[in-house]
Amino acid sequence: MSPSGELLASISSALAVAFVLLACVELGDAATAVGVYRLIQYDLAGAPLGSRAAVINHHAAALPLPAGADLSRSALVAPLLDLPLSFLREYLVEKKHLGGLLILLPTNHGDKESADDKGKVKGVLTELEKLLVHEQVPYPVYFALHDDNFDNLLADIHKIASSGQPASATTGGYKLVVSSAEPRKVSSPTISNIQGWLPGLKGEGDSEQLPTIAIVANYDTFGAAPALSVGSDSNGSGVVALLEIARLFSRLYSNPKTRGKYNILFGLTSGGPYNYNGTSKWLRSFDQRVREGIDYAICLNSVGSWSNDLWMHVSKPPENPYIKQIFEEFSDVSKEMGVSVGIKHKKINVSNPRVAWEHEQFSRFRVTALTLSEMSTPPEFLESTGGLHDTRESTDVESVIRTVRLVSESLARHIYGLKERNIDVFAENSSLAINPHYVRSWLDLLSRTPRVAPFLQKNDPFIAALKKELSEHTTDVHVQSDALDGMFTFYDATKATLNVYQVASVTFDLLFLLVLGSYLIVLFCFLVITTRGVDDLINIFRRPPSRKLKGA
Repeated sequence: MSPSGELLASISSALAVAFVLLACVELGDAATAVGVYRLIQYDLAGAPLGSRAAVINHHAAALPLPAGADLSRSALVAPLLDLPLSFLREYLVEKKHLGGLLILLPTNHGDKESADDKGKVKGVLTELEKLLVHEQVPYPVYFALHDDNFDNLLADIHKIASSGQPASATTGGYKLVVSSAEPRKVSSPTISNIQGWLPGLKGEGDSEQLPTIAIVANYDTFGAAPALSVGSDSNGSGVVALLEIARLFSRLYSNPKTRGKYNILFGLTSGGPYNYNGTSKWLRSFDQRVREGIDYAICLNSVGSWSNDLWMHVSKPPENPYIKQIFEEFSDVSKEMGVSVGIKHKKINVSNPRVAWEHEQFSRFRVTALTLSEMSTPPEFLESTGGLHDTRESTDVESVIRTVRLVSESLARHIYGLKERNIDVFAENSSLAINPHYVRSWLDLLSRTPRVAPFLQKNDPFIAALKKELSEHTTDVHVQSDALDGMFTFYDATKATLNVYQVASVTFDLLFLLVLGSYLIVLFCFLVITTRGVDDLINIFRRPPSRKLKGA
């Protein structure tokens, strides 16, 4: 071969390779990769609930669907407000097959979003969680935050669907792939309770045990997507209120002259969504004398989105002299603040293991207790426990501050005997004033920290942070860890990565192969002619003579 022929062959070969690589890049383009959050998978008393699958490898489809569409090999992508709950109920009740479901959650638009829009989103999310959490869902369900990438994806899916042919291997489109290991059971899930004391001041020669007032709030959450269950209001607001109350009284109790003759016990409990399992174990761990020394307990639950009305839930009748005294103390302070505190009585059924409020666990141990909450009625099982709608935008710092002021002033008047004296112990602009920055900072932290108890280890940094903060304001702080009761079994794989691939149709693949094959044949012929001549090219395709002719 001549030098010029070799050069020409090299250039032609390089062009062919470049053409093939370019085509491969176009055909194998990954549109995007995003983080997604899986629907919870758990067993309740042996009954499988939540999503029972994790892997998605199907073509994408979007609403509205053509009549009679088969979604058994499709992954449906649906914005939250475009997904009819009737559609989901139909698929669950009739056990229809669905390759997968990706629900796009609206992101916060700040002031641009009206109160009506926020209310609509909250209502839809609440109903969606009720449906998905309490049903067995045989296909993978994921949540993602709706952004511009998904808008573009939906637009392309609709464009493909408008052709009258659903996305498939034949027609092409987009493919959703979530590669996830088989979900495994969470072994020996633990719940951790954190407690701290502010000891009261005993008089000289006083040998009797001082009475105790307990301030309690559960810190863990539960929701359809564990990795998104931050529970800003339920019960992040209760935790923040407790920490600020502990900070205020630590300043009072640091001086012997202003230390009250009551011990104050602060408890951050776990297992709240599971019948306040942690609270029960915490109370059982106490010496009987400690339990009997508790004058009363105040449980804080969902206090971050109220403006005028707060409710005191009790197990003893409101006519009970002690309950009446506590309610009057809170009512006096609330009137001065210009807000209202109502009282709700719900008798507990000892034979029923279901516990609606945290104070009911205290009542089972014959300890006087109450729950302060913006909710006027007890929540249903596994509801109002920090679900998808319970985000930072749904919680108001001023509501938490009002709660702190109400509880702190009421406690101070009870501890120091200031009833009807109209004294503001924690007055604004004083050294004992409530710190809005402290409240906001902790509320922001809790609002970005998922806290589903089975996925929090004993040494989790969040639990360590709570212990450290309580240690700043109280003494004898320790963490009590125990096993979550075996009624619940949880599974891992709460987060994953979704890869969205744009795939070409089989028709395009065949056309591409035809063009590529034709190009290679022409290239081959050209190289043979330029290097060896036309005769050699003809001889390659000429039929060889038969053996008989050779013999002749």
